[in-house]
Amino acid sequence: MHLSLSISHILIAMAAAFLAGGINSVAGGGTLVTFPALIGLGLPSIAANATSTVAIWPGALGSMWGFRREIRETDPRFRLLAIPSVIGGLIGAILLRRTPAAMFDHLVPFLILFATVLFTVQAPIQRRLQSTPHPAGKRGTTWIVGATCAQLAVGIYGGYFGAGMSIMMLTVLAFMGMEDILKMSATTSFLGFCTNGVASILFAFSHMVVWPYVLAMMFAALFGGYAAAGIARRIGKVMVRRFVIAVGFTIAIVLFVRMF
Repeated sequence: MHLSLSISHILIAMAAAFLAGGINSVAGGGTLVTFPALIGLGLPSIAANATSTVAIWPGALGSMWGFRREIRETDPRFRLLAIPSVIGGLIGAILLRRTPAAMFDHLVPFLILFATVLFTVQAPIQRRLQSTPHPAGKRGTTWIVGATCAQLAVGIYGGYFGAGMSIMMLTVLAFMGMEDILKMSATTSFLGFCTNGVASILFAFSHMVVWPYVLAMMFAALFGGYAAAGIARRIGKVMVRRFVIAVGFTIAIVLFVRMF
């Protein structure tokens, strides 16, 4: 993909990634900033989606490192959900690659709206998951099949678009019997890393990403996760969440207006 990239465009993309890194470290939902920013810079929607995924993906390493103890202590059967996560991510990425650009352009407002709604209900769902017991029951064949199918569906969505995937994973893990919210968050980080990882590899080898943006945003997101987190914490998690929700709904409305 050949685009004329100016220094100002690179700096804007880096600013969006920096902001997304800080948002992800506090509340999640950074994709709802980077993806629209890239569209605003003139990237086609599919290229913007692929570029955003690849650029933000390494940030999951920091989260996994922070949750390394919880990941080690998690039931190995939950870690095995990495298999449907990878398969689903690959399927979703292939679907994105084969989706006509015009069709994806029409889907984008609905995808952003869906992701924003998921992000909006994330906090109450997490509180409900923390307060409501979910008996693990017997983890036999039925459990394995159910968990695999559910995670495969989440992986396909994540590989195709990705924003809002974490809350879907948290909900699935709760219904699969996981109760510890820290272990749930740790497993979500691990599975999300697997899903976005295989999608990123396919996007990269399929020449779907704009590398100058990827490299600049990757650095900015990693630095933002470290530096902007302190600012975001001082502002408060609630205000950060409100900002992301406002951005998501505003962008969805603007895109719907343009569509019609």
